[in-house]
Amino acid sequence: MMWFAPPFVLGAQNQGAHLQVSGLSAGYGAFLVLRDLQLEIKPGLTVILGPNGAGKTTLLRALAGLIPRGGEVMLNGQALPTKTNEIVQSGMALVAEGRQLFPQMTVTENLELGGWLVARAERARRLEQAFTDFPKLRERAQQLAGTMSGGEQQMVAVARAMMSAPRLLMLDEPSLGLAPRMVDELLAITRRIADAGTTVLMVEQNVKKALAVADRGYVLERGTLVASGPAALLARSTVIREAYLGAGAAAPANPV
Repeated sequence: MMWFAPPFVLGAQNQGAHLQVSGLSAGYGAFLVLRDLQLEIKPGLTVILGPNGAGKTTLLRALAGLIPRGGEVMLNGQALPTKTNEIVQSGMALVAEGRQLFPQMTVTENLELGGWLVARAERARRLEQAFTDFPKLRERAQQLAGTMSGGEQQMVAVARAMMSAPRLLMLDEPSLGLAPRMVDELLAITRRIADAGTTVLMVEQNVKKALAVADRGYVLERGTLVASGPAALLARSTVIREAYLGAGAAAPANPV
């Protein structure tokens, strides 16, 4: 089953975003999860890896304005706002873990919510483009989102985020709970989105498959960066192979 019809057009009129993060701290109340984090997200597809509790979701939530953050975050040379609606207007969108659709609303209604900040005529144009980019969603346009499979709901969530025509799309564990074939298709979609000009920042549990489609990667442990570099090199590094891919000590060493 093919859910997309390349190339993606929503957001393609924008140049890919360049995000620079310096001294980022974030957490919940008095508990800081991230401290003095430094990273750079360039156009293309960047993946954030790490064990549970490393701070990956906290990072995306902080960048999306869902929790307070400290430090400096620059989007294409401009300071990133702190309010969620202003962050969306500046060109960033987040597909949260668990998809967070409105189950009693139709596919069309869920998608329209993704374009609520733009005028009605532009929202209608983007909706038509979403159905062109995701042809299977056109077939399901009047289906209630809550009656769809997990993979189908994830497609709606991604399409809804693309309705804001983002320059930077953030995805939090998009493959969670999906069948292997759907995981492959979803990761192929993220690659196509990046190739069409939207920068993609993805937190992903499937390390091997994520590195196979990504350009670059960062590894977080306990809120601290422990490795970074081109995805192909990370996939071959001893740290990644032993910690996340199950490789033994005999694996070739390519430290990053």
